Amino acid sequence: MNITFLLNGETVALPEAEPTRTLLDWLRETRGLTGTKEGCNEGDCGACTVLVTDKTGTRALNACILFLPQLHGRALRTVEGISGPDGTLHPVQSAMIEHHGSQCGFCTPGFIASMAAAHLNGETDHDRSLAGNLCRCTGYAPIIRAARAAQSAPVPDWMTQDRARLNDPDFFLPEISSGGAKGRGADSPPPPVRPGTSDDLARYYAQNPDSTLIAGATDIGLWVTKGLRDIAQPVFLADCTDLQEIEVDKRHIRIGAGVTMTRMLDLMDDHHPSYAAMIRRYGSEQVRNAATLGGNIANGSPIGDNPPALIALGATLHLRRNDARREIPLEAFFLDYGKQDRAPGEFVEAVSIPRSRDRLRCYKLSKRFDQDISAVCGCFNIAIENGKVASARIAFGGMAGIPKRATRTEAALIGRDWCEASIKATAPAWAQDFQPLSDMRASGGYRLSTARNMLMRYYLEDSGADIPLQEVMP
Repeated sequence: MNITFLLNGETVALPEAEPTRTLLDWLRETRGLTGTKEGCNEGDCGACTVLVTDKTGTRALNACILFLPQLHGRALRTVEGISGPDGTLHPVQSAMIEHHGSQCGFCTPGFIASMAAAHLNGETDHDRSLAGNLCRCTGYAPIIRAARAAQSAPVPDWMTQDRARLNDPDFFLPEISSGGAKGRGADSPPPPVRPGTSDDLARYYAQNPDSTLIAGATDIGLWVTKGLRDIAQPVFLADCTDLQEIEVDKRHIRIGAGVTMTRMLDLMDDHHPSYAAMIRRYGSEQVRNAATLGGNIANGSPIGDNPPALIALGATLHLRRNDARREIPLEAFFLDYGKQDRAPGEFVEAVSIPRSRDRLRCYKLSKRFDQDISAVCGCFNIAIENGKVASARIAFGGMAGIPKRATRTEAALIGRDWCEASIKATAPAWAQDFQPLSDMRASGGYRLSTARNMLMRYYLEDSGADIPLQEVMP
């Protein structure tokens, strides 16, 4: 696979790149750019953070779970390229020195990269932008002070040049033909594929259903770094921009499968703010910048945070196999643990939700506030008319082997007065809906109890009670 990109302002062409080699390994082992560190190697610690720019903007990403083909047509800056060509420090670098934001220094390059991305994008919520970077020395306060001190400084000229160069039509080299590089042996695996549109993807995937579709690689990256798996026939979806479209009309919101969680957060902030607040706790800034809505649904995880919210909203899933398309309610997609209603060669094309009055509330229960897996994620969408429950959609992750609706609890609510007594009367229905397992995150009994409590919280908040999730504020 031919890959061309900018690396710290210089053109790099890799005519025979290994498709599932991580950027982190390539930077350190091939280029000698060891400022980018290996910490967790799974996208949690941020020591490997780099800046990646495409024609839409610049974002911080984890190099440890980013495959080389995902860089094609983009610009990359590592910590070595954040200072100016003449050695002038970036404002965030100067601020980190002035405010003593580095001690052992291992995490510092990742912090610098995340801070530089936030500085370039005018982001001033530093708790949010740095939540994916861990430090064991400073206690974070000097780092936050440094980020605040640098936020009003002008963006250096060299940090804005990458995007301009990406728009130069003469910059990138032509791709190698689909037959692959010269010298490929007869027994070698087929070359990786990079379809340009969803139509190209549909045709190829229908004929090659054993291929692995890779969008953000926030899940599949761990198959390589932790599972040490060989990925057969990888198909990289970054060029399928038609899968990244969002359409909003008077009746529906249609979201392409390739829409990142960062864009989902912004979209839901306008329509369902409680969902957006939950997405704020979905991974880290780096993970949200890469992870896609379709990937989170298609992997079928019982603890994925998007499906409960989308099911509560009455979402429809749009599936495609070659030229055939079908639509199903999202909850019908999840059949059993590890099993989804998806035929060979069929992929998630989009999700649509009906426009409606915002009655959605999402509650994520986890041991950490930021970038932690849910023990329970509950989402509630209950309509009240004349003081009675007119309709209810309640869905959970972490309560069963699949994301699942609480149908008996919903039935126990509908038609009743919207009051505390009605909430308490649903108690027997919960055990009919769910028999959650016990694991390292929570016991089954705790999960069932907290699920009931989430419904009570929904009622209390709807009645005007102020119940902040973060009771301790800086």
